[in-house]
Order: sequence, then structure tokens, then C-alpha cells
Amino acid sequence: MAGPLDSAAVKAAARRAGFSKCGIACAEPLDPAPLDRVLARGGEADMVWLRTQRAERLDPARLLPGARSVVALALAYGAAAGDPAPPPGAGEVARYARGRDYHAVVKKKLKALAAGIAEVDPDARVLATADVAPVMEKAWAQRAGIGWVGKNGCLITPEHGSWVVLATALLDRELEPDPPHPERCGSCDACLPACPTGAIPEPGLVDARRCISFWTIERRGPIPGDVAGGLGRWMFGCDDCQTACPWNRAGAVAGDPGLAPRPEQAALGIDDLLALTEDEYRRRFWGTALARARYDGLVRNAVLAAGRSGDRRYRAAVAALAGSPHEAVREAARWAVARLG
Repeated sequence: MAGPLDSAAVKAAARRAGFSKCGIACAEPLDPAPLDRVLARGGEADMVWLRTQRAERLDPARLLPGARSVVALALAYGAAAGDPAPPPGAGEVARYARGRDYHAVVKKKLKALAAGIAEVDPDARVLATADVAPVMEKAWAQRAGIGWVGKNGCLITPEHGSWVVLATALLDRELEPDPPHPERCGSCDACLPACPTGAIPEPGLVDARRCISFWTIERRGPIPGDVAGGLGRWMFGCDDCQTACPWNRAGAVAGDPGLAPRPEQAALGIDDLLALTEDEYRRRFWGTALARARYDGLVRNAVLAAGRSGDRRYRAAVAALAGSPHEAVREAARWAVARLG
């Protein structure tokens, strides 16, 4: 039933859509300092879109002309404290990627949210996105009171820790904003030394050039040998700075059923990925966040894991991949063969 669109109506629609948290902020330009601090140091690495779309990231009106409010949304994906290490011969996967691709899950909920808003105000213009538009979701989540950006660069919520994925909906309606969330890391800096590659050189600054998540997911092409040797047990992403955070140590945290982990995605077998074909990749990984690394990225990561293991039983399979049509895989195979002797 149509009526005045207010903050309560939007939050009710967000709850019906299934979001874990919802907050509202005025759509005023963001402080450029945090983004510019990363860009000034080249911390975006190969992610050039962070630089080329700087203006759009800072001002929502560039994305939705007439934007008056930003609805910040969080969806908990759940995690359990004390997860076991991956079994021998397998590499670990970041928790958010252990189930269905969160983009698909969140997109469905955003459609439901937009439909709920339209029921109240059919003329309202809405731009709802999740990690596909130049929107600084963590900054908006803090401004809208959902949580705060921690020293590890993750958005931390009191209820779910940082085990959440984020989305936003820009609106051309003026809504009552929530107060920004205060920073609650205090003197704790456990996440900084927990990073195995030193990718957090100072609080709040994550340098992608050192970040395992960047190299195993976003990097297109070969991984330099000095980096390859420091990726540890990780095959896709990294959670080390999150598992060190006290806000994430409360035990099992309920997550959205649509993002429930699948046992076969919690760890990836090195042997399986060394033998992976592109057809098998499509059948196995399409519809999951793991597809973000693409076929050549997943095989490259497995080859590097084989090299780091020092286990010579991988040598034949790795050597065979030195003839791969994918440069990233070929370079990884040369590095791994040298490591395996």
C-alpha cells in the first residue's frame, strides 16, 4: 500500500528481504582521505578501477543523479571459531567463498528490497548494487551505523564480527539517517601482526601488493616467485587478519542459509586442481565465488601450492603444466618445478 517512504519502511523492507543489518546515511560525498591514502601508495596494485573511478566512489550523486540517501546493508555468511586446518594435500578457501556466490544471493535480496520500496513509493528511484558498482560499501556501512571499518580494513559489526558481505541501495528520497558507528577497535591491533605477508603496514591501510587475497583472486597473470613462496596454506583468499580479531571469536555465528558452506569448497585438493580441465572448472565452480579467480587462476594457485609443499609426488603433474596455454600457469609450473627439484 502506497504511503510516505520513511526510514522505518525501508528497514522493514530490508528485513523482509532477509538482510542481517540495515542502516541509512545521507548521500553526501565521502571523505576522500582513506581512499587517497591507499592510492598515494599504489596500494590498489592491479585494481586500476579504484583509481579510474575515484570520483564516482566518493559521490553517490554521480551514480544516481538526485541521490538523497544511501541504504547500507549487511548479510552475515557465518563462521565458526577454530575451523580445522585443511587436510594434507589441500589448500584453504576464505570463508565467504565456501558456498554459493554471494553476489547471486544478495542480488535476489536487493530485488526484493527494491520491490518493497516500490510498494510504498512507486516513483522512488533506486540503484541497488553489491560489489559491482563503484560504491565504497564499507564507508557507507560505517556512516549508516552498521559497524565500523577495523584496522584490518574489514567492516566489523558487533553482532556478526566481520563475517558479512555488504551491499547498498541509493535512493532519491530523503530519509532519517542513523548515527555513524563509533570505532571500537580501541588499542587492539591483533590483525596487523596476524597478516602473514605484512599487507597491513599501518592501521586501516591494506596494501594489495602484499595481500594474499589479491594475489590468489584478483591477480590476472603470473605471480612473482617472491610472492608465490609466501602464500602459505591459502588457495583462494585469506582470513588470517579476521580470525585474529576478537570480535570474530565468539564461536559459531549464524549466517544466511543461502550462503551456507559446502564441505567440498572449504578446502581445494591440489591433485584435483592440477588435473582440472576447463570443462570441469565450469561444471564445478560456476555459480560460486571461486569462479572469480577463473580457470587459469585456480590452476596457477594449485601449482604454486604444490611447489610450496615440497612434495615431489606433484612433480610430474606440475611439469606437464609447463606447456599450458595460460601464461600464469606456465610461469607457476616453472617456479614449482624448481622448488620440487
